[in-house]
Amino acid sequence: MNQIDLKFAMLLREIQSLSEMELYHEMRSNFEQVPLITQKSIINFFKQFPYWGEIDVESKNYEEIELKAQELKEHTNDFEELYLNLEDYRSKKLLYAILNNWVHYDFVTLKEVIESCYDDYFDLDLIPACNHEVFVDLGAYTGDSTLSFLRNYGDSYQKIYAYEITPSTYQTLVNNLSDYPNIVCYLKGVGEERGRMSVVNSVVDASANTVLLDEEGTIPIVSLDEDIKEAVTMIKADIEGMEQEALRGAENHIKNDHPKLLISVYHKNEDLWKIPKMIKEFDPTYKFYLRYHGGCIYPTEITLIAL
Repeated sequence: MNQIDLKFAMLLREIQSLSEMELYHEMRSNFEQVPLITQKSIINFFKQFPYWGEIDVESKNYEEIELKAQELKEHTNDFEELYLNLEDYRSKKLLYAILNNWVHYDFVTLKEVIESCYDDYFDLDLIPACNHEVFVDLGAYTGDSTLSFLRNYGDSYQKIYAYEITPSTYQTLVNNLSDYPNIVCYLKGVGEERGRMSVVNSVVDASANTVLLDEEGTIPIVSLDEDIKEAVTMIKADIEGMEQEALRGAENHIKNDHPKLLISVYHKNEDLWKIPKMIKEFDPTYKFYLRYHGGCIYPTEITLIAL
């Protein structure tokens, strides 16, 4: 056992030794020991990005901490299983850093695992080359991920499908990718099955727009299994909490085509363990890696790379 294994095992033992209420109070106490300026930054962050619950000290609302404590207690074994299924110690240290941040507000380890060598999604140690790729970019935004793919791997792709749900952003996406051949842009959401959605615009940034499933909505939802008939070789998804639904709607592609999967796993607390488990159920041959491009205060921009 090395020091990362030991630290992770000790953290799990701590979680297991406490009741959910005891864990909540321990986490809340740890939060209250964080410097006030950092506390305020964390509180404002959760107001701006309401994925994980809120913290309002004045009203004694610690919903975000309550939900984290619940997730940790109910799924300790799932987090342990994920740790054991990770293929390298960069990934294992990252998982420890995330959970230790949740429990102890450990900013030091989180800073240590920030990726500085490669672009988000495209770790050249894991994916050194791409040839004749059929790349599906879910949550294409303004084309930043597709352009990163092109910078890293050149023009040897076969086809790129770029999906975006925000009409104003979609036009920028089309403009940014118009000079490249064999790229198809869609103003569609991607989920488990056909439907419709409305876009809830973020007051902070269009990249954080969220969706509301709404049969009267203006944006169609499709499944990848239905929408793309050819084999796909790579799927990237950063779609603000719809990642699980999109993967279920791509089950046949995953089972039959075995694409490289580059999936954001931070929009819901459960995504971190549940998305790898789902992929493993579709195809048990996948191997898992975690990479991190977020900051050192709260863990976001966590990518699961499944190969």
